Amino acid sequence: MYKAFLKPLFFQLDAERAHHLVFDNLKRAHRLPGTAALLRQLYDFKHPSLEREVFGLRFQNPVGLAAGFDKNADLTDELAALGFGFVEIGTVTPRPQPGNPQPRLFRLPQDEALVNRMGFNNIGATAAAARLRLRRNSQLIIGGNIGKNKDTPNELAAQDYVACVEALHEVVDYFVVNVSSPNTPNLRQLQEREPLIQLLQEIQERNATLPTPRPLLLKIAPDLTDTQLDDILLIARETQLSGLVATNTTISRAGLRTDANHVTALGAGGLSGQPLRRRATEVIRYLHQHSRGTLPIIGVGGIHSAEDAREKLAAGATLVQLYSGFIYEGPGLVKRINQSLVN
Repeated sequence: MYKAFLKPLFFQLDAERAHHLVFDNLKRAHRLPGTAALLRQLYDFKHPSLEREVFGLRFQNPVGLAAGFDKNADLTDELAALGFGFVEIGTVTPRPQPGNPQPRLFRLPQDEALVNRMGFNNIGATAAAARLRLRRNSQLIIGGNIGKNKDTPNELAAQDYVACVEALHEVVDYFVVNVSSPNTPNLRQLQEREPLIQLLQEIQERNATLPTPRPLLLKIAPDLTDTQLDDILLIARETQLSGLVATNTTISRAGLRTDANHVTALGAGGLSGQPLRRRATEVIRYLHQHSRGTLPIIGVGGIHSAEDAREKLAAGATLVQLYSGFIYEGPGLVKRINQSLVN
């Protein structure tokens, strides 16, 4: 139904407008008597073999929703009904911010890709935490993807990340430190060895003082060299990270089918979707092999089919996440992946 009827309708609209339309309609539908049960019947697929225990958490299945879709924890109950094993909210910053000027989200249908320069638009950590306290499905694993406000200088970035941990730690199950988005000025400079070690150590020090310290993961860019990936593994060990999320969007535009002039006219932003599939898998495989499988990896980037998900898992990912594939393939993709993993 999605690809035959809803997707053509949504794709006639501006991408961000369509995003909000999906949110509004899904929330309305979920409130109707019996709709939640119907959605679970259509899209949720459970099997004991799908369950995973990763960094001390029990996931009902290994297919999650990547950060960037439900930035403000609007739809966690609704997304649970669509079969996701976990949902990562955010990126959340300490203070609310509007993000970059619109338009800032674009489709490349020929490539089954998206380009975004959203800029961490969100309602702020305190408001997001308040929404999570109201959710009904307490079994769904929630990740908190955290970042810094745009006007916070890098030398004070740790204060922002720590503030997010303090605001959200009671209502999320794990944290992901996002220093790899290309859409906040100078943010990726925090991926360099010394500032990254300092940042993660400060977050971990605060995390350790909380009543229930949460697993801390780092989300990395696909544009890192092998030498930089080696540094990431050393840093992960030194700062006692629980895992990595590989990968974020890419700044590369190589190999696209879409006309180059059109792509250039869209401007800056991170590219996600099918063009990222191969590179994301390469990064996952490299990290898995060079860590000797000791560091859990959430694999994300270009998963548009069950085969794509199995590729990530075979490369060494423990869990996978969808974003662009969810936009292009619809909610049925989650069920197809889980059924494929059982079969």
